Amino acid sequence: MSGEEVLSSNEEQYDISHPPFGNKSGYNSRTGIYHSLVKLQTKHEIPTKPDLNTAHFVLSQFPQAHLAVAKTAFIDARTNLRVSYSELRRSTYSLASALFHGLEVRKGDVVFLLSPNSTLYSAICLAVLSVGAVLTTANPINTASEIAKQVRDSGAKLAISAPEELHKLVPTGVPTILTCRSSAGRMLSVEELIEGCHDSSELPQVPVAQSDTAAIFYSSGTTGISKGVVLTHANLISIMRLIFWSADVSGSRDDIFLAFIPMFHIYGFVFFGLGLLCAGITTVLMQKFDFQDMLDAIQKHKVNNVPAVPPVILALVKYSRKARCDLSSVRRMGTGAAPLSKEVAQEFRKMFPWVELRQGYGLTESSGGATFFVSDKDAKAHPDSCGKLIPTFSAKVIDTETGKPLPPNKEGELWLKSPTIMKGYLGNLEATSSTIDSEGWLRTGDLSYIDDNGFVHIVERIKELIKHNGYQVAPAELESVLLSHPLIADAAVIPLEDEETGQIPMAYVVRAAGSELSEDQIIQFVAGQVAPYKKVRKVSFIDTIPKSAAGKILRKDLVSQSKFQPVSKL
Repeated sequence: MSGEEVLSSNEEQYDISHPPFGNKSGYNSRTGIYHSLVKLQTKHEIPTKPDLNTAHFVLSQFPQAHLAVAKTAFIDARTNLRVSYSELRRSTYSLASALFHGLEVRKGDVVFLLSPNSTLYSAICLAVLSVGAVLTTANPINTASEIAKQVRDSGAKLAISAPEELHKLVPTGVPTILTCRSSAGRMLSVEELIEGCHDSSELPQVPVAQSDTAAIFYSSGTTGISKGVVLTHANLISIMRLIFWSADVSGSRDDIFLAFIPMFHIYGFVFFGLGLLCAGITTVLMQKFDFQDMLDAIQKHKVNNVPAVPPVILALVKYSRKARCDLSSVRRMGTGAAPLSKEVAQEFRKMFPWVELRQGYGLTESSGGATFFVSDKDAKAHPDSCGKLIPTFSAKVIDTETGKPLPPNKEGELWLKSPTIMKGYLGNLEATSSTIDSEGWLRTGDLSYIDDNGFVHIVERIKELIKHNGYQVAPAELESVLLSHPLIADAAVIPLEDEETGQIPMAYVVRAAGSELSEDQIIQFVAGQVAPYKKVRKVSFIDTIPKSAAGKILRKDLVSQSKFQPVSKL
């Protein structure tokens, strides 16, 4: 990308020396819309061919045949098994043929995938999408009742399960095949299906439109209980192109990536499961996250790009204070899915000055990406930002009281528009209409502002703001202060109901090993760094902060716990 041209979402082009609307934020005061300032080059443009499906698109981006044999797509961090792009293509073709001809999976059928990361994960996803079926994924740690609910809600006709998770699917009665051979009985496996179709050299010919549903990912959405996020082939193809673009502009196409982010999550799915394949990148796969295993994989495979989540960045900061972390091969670390505090980011850069740390932002409803730092210089200069709007994105910042769009540096709810925005919530018109307006704007539920230079700042989830004596207190701000304490390993802040003030900030704290830090010491520490109305008023000590697979604090779990657990007075 030349960096000399910019583009708004309505196809107007501008010279970078004369920013649109006379400013660097991309803000149009007439419409109240912020536009991405980046124009995609021809090779990054999003395909408009209406009958292109995700699998065909991804496979078309693979290295050419003579290079695909030698180029490694995946390395299993545990077994060292290597899968080339050529082998991945053959596995996809064979499995697609078996699904279509042998198991009679048809367009629109929902296939439920329950598995940790594996070298077969992408082949399974691509095969399902290639025959026009709809993919839905689930977290292997979900309970049997949670699995049953998703199977029913999605209308799954077939399930593909890791052997160790099969018992959760048996009660649902949905036909199931295993990801790999198992000694527990004779069940058909993906491995056997692939091996049984040696002569398959192309995908089944199934007419699929970009507007057709490709996947259903389950998310709590901007509010409320878990809902099925319906993503089309157009959504996924658009985000693939943007990942390809980001790999080019950040200079990471020759990097070795490490994947411990789960592929059942939108972050891992679009990035490792499909996106990096479009750029011909090699990824080292971890089945699940383990801190020491991560360090070992980085050293063994000379990993130089690690997409991560804030708890991993925090762990590296805390661990490296006591022991040496060898990140000498790492050039870049990314972080997303949850906010990263400015203090943690600055401490990380101090400890690992050669590593570029870039924060991004996205939602399941936006197919996983919305903002990104192209420049490490910008990331260092704006450590409390999650970058700028990526190409094709427009945004509004809406006043939560008046509903009117706000100019730069004013806080309001972030609204987004892009070809990556979901089709809607599965079978839930009410939730869809309350999240996407008639013009296609996605209400994110995040309190944010965009500064004069176009950098997006996420303040807090609007529903998670603490209302104390009429003031708004952001839990993330207090968590950032708490995590700066050397004797605090982790922390989360929640609202605690209070008769006099409405709500008070309560902190759940994980003390560092050997620490005897008291509640009063923590309260005083925070009080010395924030305005009086933001002070933490109660502290409870806990062994582990509950978090989702993507690293988001499960505040609802802590709020529920606070109602039944006496507050510690240690």
